[in-house]
Amino acid sequence: MSGNILTLLVAVPAVAALLLAFVPRENVPVFRLGAAVGTVATFLVSIVVMADFAVGTADMQMIESKSWIPEWGITYILGLDGISVLLVLLTTFIFPLVVLASWEHTDRAKGFFIALLVLEAALIGVFMALDLVLFYLFFEIMLVPMYALIGVWGGANRRYASVKFFLYTLVGGLLMLIGILYLSFQAGGSFAYADVLAVDLTRGEQIWLFWAFFLAFAIKLPLFPLHTWLPDAHTEAPTVGSVVLAAVMLKIGGYGFLRFNLPLFPEATDLYVGPILAAGVIGVLYGALVAMVQSDIKKLVAYSSVAHLGFVAIGIFALQPTAASGSVVQMVNHGITTGALFLLIGFMYERTHSREIAAYSGLMKATPIFGGLFLLTTMSSIALPGLNGFVGEFPILMGTYQTVPWAAITAAFGVIFAALYLLWAYQRMFHGPIGGHATTMTDLNTREIAVMAPLVVLMLAIGLYPKPLYDIVNPSVEAVIQQVDADLAAADAPATEAETALEGEDQ
Repeated sequence: MSGNILTLLVAVPAVAALLLAFVPRENVPVFRLGAAVGTVATFLVSIVVMADFAVGTADMQMIESKSWIPEWGITYILGLDGISVLLVLLTTFIFPLVVLASWEHTDRAKGFFIALLVLEAALIGVFMALDLVLFYLFFEIMLVPMYALIGVWGGANRRYASVKFFLYTLVGGLLMLIGILYLSFQAGGSFAYADVLAVDLTRGEQIWLFWAFFLAFAIKLPLFPLHTWLPDAHTEAPTVGSVVLAAVMLKIGGYGFLRFNLPLFPEATDLYVGPILAAGVIGVLYGALVAMVQSDIKKLVAYSSVAHLGFVAIGIFALQPTAASGSVVQMVNHGITTGALFLLIGFMYERTHSREIAAYSGLMKATPIFGGLFLLTTMSSIALPGLNGFVGEFPILMGTYQTVPWAAITAAFGVIFAALYLLWAYQRMFHGPIGGHATTMTDLNTREIAVMAPLVVLMLAIGLYPKPLYDIVNPSVEAVIQQVDADLAAADAPATEAETALEGEDQ
């Protein structure tokens, strides 16, 4: 088992989905139980992986490599480092909660729970794949179950939102595939990440390859102005679709920047840092300002995601270790906090079938448990010190200020705006006399409290003691940034030597 434990992480939810495919569709309890067993078992395997993970090193660990399609140079390679291990753990942690939150789902339950299991397997695979074809396959496979979740179980405009989501991400993936094929040609026919990383690319090659990969990940993050699919997808997706999308799937964008764009194309990265930072800052401010005018609480949270993930892009492309580590931790924090917000909104919608902010008043008095959890999650989202949002955003701003002060100062206004739109919405819905849908809304039940409890514990635990996360992340992130700096220095060295020689001849 220890020799193939990463494969087991992918195989458990995939096999669970396969077994459920043979169960008659009317056996709804079997699908719920099968999905629960599959996701919980996957989480337990990830705990074993985390226990065996060596903290303090930047090296890839637990590497599993097997010949797959040798005549095409494709190898089955999985591995983990400090960046990917946290995202795998986040994925396996979220899915059992998603299944528990969907426990009463009965509409075409067979396809619903199978889609969740397939989606989990593909997402885990994305974060562990160390062969570019294998990565691409996982990257594309996950589109299918998410497309189904939005298109089949979504809201009134689900078809439009699902097609828009699929087309955006598919186009980005196809661009990346072209880049992958070119890199393999330059690597002598190999798609292995280590072989591709060793390829010596010219500046011109780096530029167009950078954009082929960057656009795929910028769409996935999403980075302004490639974000327009996200609010529609979030608004129309069922609750669990929004949770998985926010908590895990969007993190592939930030992960891809750190795993591929920075180490593979350092000169192109350095060349386009300015425009990308500007896009990140605009995304922070734009997302916050648009969130302020939303009347639908779910759409408000969707635009807040655009703002919060703008911070992630800023931290990565500041090319500073503190900021980049903060971005990885912030990806985890965003997954926990925004996932919790979407869950709470989903619990509310199941009772009242309304997400309009104006349709509620006095929810804190009517539903004190729901109101208290929503308040705590809101405070986490606005990065209140002592909660997990703060320990991600503050290092991003602090590290970015050291290299790009204007980006840090401007993005800091996004924190202020977040407090404005979230607290204003909270005040309108939860304070004042009990009115609107609050008059008939019931408080959270035991199952829903059980879903929220682990998320609340993590918000507090990470906020009060984030050191374990940074101990895991820092070595890998520092290695990426140091490699970029070394590659840039090496690229500048020949020019500098040539200039020195010319100056000597002139003298």
